Amino acid sequence: MLDNELVVLGKIVSVHGVRGAVKVYSFTDPIDNILDYKKWILRYGAEQKVVKLLAGHLQGKVLVAELENLTDREEARKLADFEICVVKNELPTLANGEYYWYQLQGLKVINQQYQLLGIVDYLLETGANDVLVVKPCIDSIDDRERLLPYIESCVLAIDLNAKELTVDWDAEF
Repeated sequence: MLDNELVVLGKIVSVHGVRGAVKVYSFTDPIDNILDYKKWILRYGAEQKVVKLLAGHLQGKVLVAELENLTDREEARKLADFEICVVKNELPTLANGEYYWYQLQGLKVINQQYQLLGIVDYLLETGANDVLVVKPCIDSIDDRERLLPYIESCVLAIDLNAKELTVDWDAEF
């Protein structure tokens, strides 16, 4: 599977118990939504393997998952640090005006004065609101990294076709 067809939904962080279950850190919201996907593509660097999710449950802030043909603790330990991916077209269609984080990564960030602030590198989840991490790029106005709140008053427009995100943000901030 090509990397650009995959979306990372979580990561295997360690083993759970002695029967080959794994602990999963989920990037989905709510975190147990990752359990809706029964076929996971596990990726670590260039290595990929397809596994089938048999069962899973929430335990604190992590999920415990049982995978098909994985019943040995030491074999499960080898999966630590593998990303859990699915094919993009398996994701639910969002309502108009809603976006997956992966869709925002790489967009040019332009303020109302038509200044290129940089590109969206990644997003951070915080208690109050999500935050866009904007890194400088070729033709950006300076070489500063910026943290912009992903809120309506800051993010004015998103144009996936033009690969642009328009913000109400002073370049001096």
